[in-house]
Amino acid sequence: MARLIFDIETSALPPEHFDDVQREYLFREADKLADNTAREARRADILQQLNLWPFTAQVVCVAMLNAETARGQVLFLAEDFEGDAEAAPVKFLPCAEEAELIGNFWDVARKYEHIATFNGRGFDVPFIYLRSAILNVPITRKDWLGYRFQTEPHCDLAEQFTFYGVSGREGAARRFNLDFYCKAFGIESPKSHGVTGMDVNRLLAEKRYRNIAEYCLRDVEATLRLFNLWKERLAGIK
Repeated sequence: MARLIFDIETSALPPEHFDDVQREYLFREADKLADNTAREARRADILQQLNLWPFTAQVVCVAMLNAETARGQVLFLAEDFEGDAEAAPVKFLPCAEEAELIGNFWDVARKYEHIATFNGRGFDVPFIYLRSAILNVPITRKDWLGYRFQTEPHCDLAEQFTFYGVSGREGAARRFNLDFYCKAFGIESPKSHGVTGMDVNRLLAEKRYRNIAEYCLRDVEATLRLFNLWKERLAGIK
């Protein structure tokens, strides 16, 4: 049965997107600090955290691959950018607005019965569910959070490599990031090209949309390789 591997990239909405009350709420912890240096440092930390919350950030890219064929597409926000004209295993498709991007994602997702992600249960899935609701984009698959201790329809590799957090934060199965797992298993890290998720805001501001899309695709390619390794060596452990 068809399985979709996907990953999203997000970027914080500008502070002017929020009204005065919302900004006061977001930066309240920083504004309580008396020391100017500490206050500005905490505000910078909060600005970075805004990338992580669907009420303060937007989806700027979704990369998708069919687990069996490794074919797929990358949807990304862009201005005045044409998509790939030639046939290719993975197509890059620019979108003018976030709602268009998410709508196109759900059109693809409805064709798949199963998905695999890295930390999708904790981040990607709830993020795109909530952004869809905020933008009133119909969700075609509402069963991806489901029962945590199962791999269908959603296999979250961050859960699998920690055996659902069996040993806590410091035990043998403690959780590592995707980059660390890839290097441990001899898989090319998506960060090997010098771009990380921390660079997305800057790349977006510089209108380097294709760089974001290519980084997101590398994340998904690494996730696919890690999924195949898990399936061959670890699937079925209880």
